[in-house]
Formats: sequence, structure tokens, C-alpha cells
Amino acid sequence: MVLSTLLTATVLALVYVTANRSIEGETRSVVSAELTGLADEYERRGLIGLLTAIERRLPSASERDALYLLTDRFGAKLAGNLKQWPADVTAGSGWVDLELRRADNDELVPISAASIRLPGGERLLVGRDALARQQFDRVLLRSVGIALAIALALSVLTGWLFTRLVFSRLSDIASTAENIVSGDLSRRMPLRGTGDEFDQVARTLNTMLDKNEELISNLRTTSNSIAHDLRSPLSRLRQRIETLSDPSKTDLDREIDVARATAEIDHVLRVLGQLTDISRAEAGVGREQFETVDLQQLVGDVVELYEPVASDQGVQITVNGTVTPIQGHRPLLSQALSNLLENALRYAPEDTSIDITISEDGPFTCMSVRDHGPGVPTEELHRLQVPFVTLDPARTERNAGLGLALVAAISHMHGGAFMASNSNPGLQATIKLGRH
Repeated sequence: MVLSTLLTATVLALVYVTANRSIEGETRSVVSAELTGLADEYERRGLIGLLTAIERRLPSASERDALYLLTDRFGAKLAGNLKQWPADVTAGSGWVDLELRRADNDELVPISAASIRLPGGERLLVGRDALARQQFDRVLLRSVGIALAIALALSVLTGWLFTRLVFSRLSDIASTAENIVSGDLSRRMPLRGTGDEFDQVARTLNTMLDKNEELISNLRTTSNSIAHDLRSPLSRLRQRIETLSDPSKTDLDREIDVARATAEIDHVLRVLGQLTDISRAEAGVGREQFETVDLQQLVGDVVELYEPVASDQGVQITVNGTVTPIQGHRPLLSQALSNLLENALRYAPEDTSIDITISEDGPFTCMSVRDHGPGVPTEELHRLQVPFVTLDPARTERNAGLGLALVAAISHMHGGAFMASNSNPGLQATIKLGRH
């Protein structure tokens, strides 16, 4: 409001000053032209010619607010519509503003004038009645004041309306935020459908809230799953340790219990290690270790590692496609591909193949692993990358449901995503990696 008022006042002040300067400049130009014309008349025709020229102009002088005064060298009036020469004005001293009496009505009027001294000593003063200009100044000043008052009123009204609008939208957002803080995570920022900046902010906040709700839901699922998956092996571990103190146990029994306890500990450590790897990948820890990775060589190394296992199961691994090198974390990419291969080997029937394809898709490089197994129900595909989610009827010690979750985290770390789809037969799991 203040800035708007100051801007309006500045514009109006410029209008006022410009108008005054324009009128004053025009007046001075006209007076200077008349002085020059009368001086030329004096040079051509002498004093008589000058008197005749002034007398010729007097009848229309009142219409033009024109004022003339010609005196001799001693100040005696010779012609004009002013009564006498002003005592404090020296002829030829330039532009002056003063008050003089008119000869026709003896009225004291403000004038703006200029004067010259003629070669014969006579003095000539030409001016304009400034009363009309002063009245114009007052009207203009009053108009500027009224315009400024209207602008101030409009600024106050606009500021009030704008403030009401802003605080109304902010109040809606604050109210929704308070409900979310109170625990209602399903609430979302209201949209008015105007497409303005508030709606854009609300959409961004709603996207963030959707993501937060998903993360919190995954966190709850993960926490419950951790409690479920670790309670059983820790309980069994406790039982194994307790049996070690049983005096009726033979050395062989104790060795068996120690081996089983060690296996339980290894399972717990494996689960915790996988959880740590997922957390680090989701947090982007390790990006500083990115290097140029030749995916064809990386895939070849991983396949060479798993070919003996595949051969024992009667499964063949094939590799297709070529891509340019990318920037990535070589050990994590190897881990991701290994997890996909282990998952495919778990479900691939005998005498089938597992097909690995590497390709480029726009700004992404893709690694796909397809088996020819039973596939996954379509409605369950989106749950594959959720930690501790496995589609086996019951979790086993060798499958805690963290493998594909780690693959998804590694994909996100590389600026991509993990996708899975049914290939009829089999499941195709794809890692999309950003090339930059």
C-alpha cells in the first residue's frame, strides 16, 4: 500500500511539475518572440512605428492576457496597458514575476514579464497576466490531491483484499497442517482449482504428503517385519544357548547346537546388513564412489559367478544387448544384478533360460532379467520392492524379502527406478539407471 501510494504520488508530482514547466516555457517563448518583434519594429520604423505596433495589439491584449508598457528614458509612460514602470525592475534584467496595476481598471495583477532597453534609451516591458496560470495551478494541485486521495483509498482497499485472500489461503493450509500434525496423515491441502501459486504450492505439498504417508506406511511395515523376522531366530538362539548348559548333552549335541546358534546369528546379521545397505542406498551414501562402469563387463562377471549354480538347476543364462558406459557404483550395481539373478533362479523351471538384456531408453540405461517361471499376480507387482514383503506362502531363513527392496534403493540412488512386469510366462524385472 505504501509503495503504491508513493508511486502514484511520484507520477502525479511529475505531471504537476511537467505541466507547470510546459506552460511557463510556452509563455516565455511567446513573450520573447513579441519582444523580438517589437524591437525589430523599432529598428525599422523608429519610435513612431513601435508606438503604432503596440497600439495595434492592445485591443486583443485582454483576450491573450498580454501586457505591454513602453516608457521613455525617464520612466514616463508612452504606450501600453500598464500604469507605470516597476521601481525594482531594471530594463534588460531578464524574466521577472511581480505585481503591477493595469491601466484599464487600476487592478493589481500578478504578471510574468521580460524587458529590454531600446537604443534610444526607451524601456519596453512585455508580459502575461499570471492570474489565470495561478488559478490553473490551484486547480491542478487540487486535482493532484484528489487523485492521490483516491489512489490511497484504492491502495488501502486492494491491500485489505489481498491480505484477506492470502491469509484465507494460508489459514486453509495451516488448518490442514495442524490436522496432519495431530496424526491424521490422510488429510491433504485444499485446492481451489484456480491454478494460481497457492494451488501449485498445495499440489507440491500434497505430493510430498503422499510420499511421506507411503514412507511412514513402509516404515511401519518394516518395523513390524523386523520384529517378526528377528524375534523367531533370536528366540531359537536363546534356546540353543540355554541347552548348552544342560549336563545331559553330549559333546556332539553341543556342537550341533552351536552350529545352529551360529546359523541363527548369521541370519540376523544378514538381515541387519541388508537393512543397512538399503538405508545407505536410499540416503545416497556412496555417490562419491561413482566411477565409469562398463555394464557389459559387469554383467559378464556376475553371470560367470552364477553360471555353475544355473547349470546345476538345468537353467541357461543368456545375455543380449550393448550399451555405452555409465557413471555408477560398481559393487552396488553388481549386488543389484546378483539379487535379480538369485530371484530368477529361485523360480526358473528346469530346462528354461534366464534372459539378461541391457539397452538404452532415452536418458536411461536398462538392465532386465527375465525368467520363465510362474510370474507374479498383477495386483501384487507393486509390492515386490517393499521391504520384508515376499510372495512365498511363508518366509524362510533364506528369503527375508529384502533383495528386491535393495535393488529398488540402488536404482533410485542412480537416478532411476525398479520395475517388474509379467512376461507370460515368467517375470521380467528391470533396473533403469540414469546415464549422468
